[in-house]
Amino acid sequence: MLVRITIEGASPEFERKLLELLAEHREELAVSVDTAWNVERAVQYLASLPSNALTFARLVVDADGDKSAEELRTAFDGQLRGPTIALSRAIGRGERRNWWPKGLDAPIYPHYDPNHISWEKAIAYRMTADNVAIFREAFNRIIDTE
Repeated sequence: MLVRITIEGASPEFERKLLELLAEHREELAVSVDTAWNVERAVQYLASLPSNALTFARLVVDADGDKSAEELRTAFDGQLRGPTIALSRAIGRGERRNWWPKGLDAPIYPHYDPNHISWEKAIAYRMTADNVAIFREAFNRIIDTE
């Protein structure tokens, strides 16, 4: 029998009791952690970004998850370090603050030229189709609350 349980917003006391119960029955259970993006996680991620990284994310989402690095460099005066560093740091910050579990993949990732493997300059920044839909909805929610 497969039972899926999702608990959000639990108190620390509830969490402690639940973990104790799971520990008592660990031989009978297989516990997995949901490491996929959802709209709530995406809203939190976007809300935590500085404006340059938020703009970067918006440009990738608006390009259906495949934005040329050259176009991004043009939009950011040739400098992508600031926004890309902010995007990657947001993942760790979310883990430390328990906004999402460890192991959540970065929603935006660099794509390198396969013909120049030793050349570590991104030619595009991408996002999966599933994440594009999730982040579009997250942007809509952010706009609705402004």
